[in-house]
Amino acid sequence: MKKVLIINGGQNFGHSGGKYNQTIAENTLEVLKNFENVEVKITNVSENYDKNEEVEKFVWADYIIYHTPIWWFQLPNGLKKYIDEVFTAGHAKGIYMSDGRTADNPKINYGTGGMLKGRKYMLTTSWNAPETAFTLPGEFFNETSVDNGPLFGFHRMNAFVSLEKMESFHFHDVEKNANIERDMKLYREHLTTVFEKELKPQLV
Repeated sequence: MKKVLIINGGQNFGHSGGKYNQTIAENTLEVLKNFENVEVKITNVSENYDKNEEVEKFVWADYIIYHTPIWWFQLPNGLKKYIDEVFTAGHAKGIYMSDGRTADNPKINYGTGGMLKGRKYMLTTSWNAPETAFTLPGEFFNETSVDNGPLFGFHRMNAFVSLEKMESFHFHDVEKNANIERDMKLYREHLTTVFEKELKPQLV
């Protein structure tokens, strides 16, 4: 039995109602139901949660799937607070033990003290920015991808606790030019492909 934790970072704040990321989470559940022997838990960060129970979920899971909107080029405040609280509570309790360095040689091995080795994570993000803002010369992000640009720190955070990255999926232009049916279809295909590879029987 493989275990998947879905973290829905959508929130009701300003002109964002959190509905788009709720739709993504629902599509994730729909796809995962097609696989046998998969158990799913979901956390909605906009609802009440117990940080110690969330630590247990991270330790329990084989895969973590993050769904988050991007506000001002960063994680929304509720998801950032969730990570700050849960990861801190997970010190020496299954998320991380230390920063990995030793007093004998503190210049090396930073970021090697994570405790979630063997587990993987996937990130989805939703943007008002069009995909071309990241890919065309002269456009806003200077041909730097989401993963290597605005979300670089997020990925290093997951590496710090020893999670291994799976291929991300980014939803673009969701305010001015949304095509939910098309984008959810593409996402379901992406998720299916990734998990078919992850869950296929291993030949021995």
